[in-house]
Amino acid sequence: MDLTLPLGLAAGLFLLALFAGWRGSRPPNPHKEPRLVPWRFIMLASAACLFFILAYIGQQTGVIAGPR
Repeated sequence: MDLTLPLGLAAGLFLLALFAGWRGSRPPNPHKEPRLVPWRFIMLASAACLFFILAYIGQQTGVIAGPR
């Protein structure tokens, strides 16, 4: 099985989690505009999806044993 798509998804989710973590850690500026995007939730959701993608990659490469 080709791992191009799962590796691409893992890289994209990692970058999304990194970007959302950076945006979520910035202090709010209520004078400029309200914060309408839940960056911390996006960071957590993308990190959780990244965990499942990495587990899938581990099973496909034989690093993690699947169910018996």
